[in-house]
Amino acid sequence: MEENLSISLLCEIAGIVRSAYYKWLKRIPSKRELQNKEIIKEMVTLHEKVEGIYGYRRMKLAMDRIFKKKFKQKLNRKRIYRLMNIVGFQSVIRKKKKHYKRSIPQHVAENILNRNFKAEKPNEKWVTDVTEFKYGTSKKAYLSAIRDLYDGSIVSYVLGHRNNNRLVFKTMDLATAIINGEDHPLIHSDRGFQYTSHGFKRRIDKAEMTHSMSRVGKCIDNGPMESFWGTLKCEKYYLHKYETFEELSRAINEYIYFYNYERYQEKLNGLSPIEFRAKAA
Repeated sequence: MEENLSISLLCEIAGIVRSAYYKWLKRIPSKRELQNKEIIKEMVTLHEKVEGIYGYRRMKLAMDRIFKKKFKQKLNRKRIYRLMNIVGFQSVIRKKKKHYKRSIPQHVAENILNRNFKAEKPNEKWVTDVTEFKYGTSKKAYLSAIRDLYDGSIVSYVLGHRNNNRLVFKTMDLATAIINGEDHPLIHSDRGFQYTSHGFKRRIDKAEMTHSMSRVGKCIDNGPMESFWGTLKCEKYYLHKYETFEELSRAINEYIYFYNYERYQEKLNGLSPIEFRAKAA
């Protein structure tokens, strides 16, 4: 609903005199202000074209090419930086990384799985890992999952805003609740800080499970989990853009349901993972 407020009242609220307002209203924009509008217009077009990957340095190089023809001059880097801040542009890549002190593992395990990715029955061998997704302009989400090597099904998964212990512990709790103490799988992970923590070790011991870990720098030791991340991203994530966490979460939920129940595989005799699992039961 529009309010019929007088100019005098609005000026009083803003803390300016009426004459200043009318002077501003009638003023003619300076040459530099008009040029800034042109620069911003071109930056918005370029920002959308490159999907937000340009920081102010690369933006300046691109703007130099455009405005050298129009104004016969190069643009100042600080000016580009200031105008990008005005419109809220930030590069989504190559941000300066924080340097963290490497933590000392609280618990480590041998590579018991040793790339023997074949399982004879459900809940005999599990693999687990965390992967990263981006949404919006520069926000990140993290997916933790546990996969059964018997049929390739995703036993449990959790999508969160942070890659921390809580994300991994919740994934583990969901998985152990499903087997309810009836089975005691071997679970294989990398040597990430969550998996080497006392909290994860306590959960393994409580479920009477055996822990196996990849060797340092050998991601192939957890090949089936890496393979699933690649499949998920190629068949779902890379095909769309996700503006919000909710959109990304919905897409992942839909895909994992499809993967478990409707994605038929030759190596499973033309069945989906859950159908293959049901036959074993």
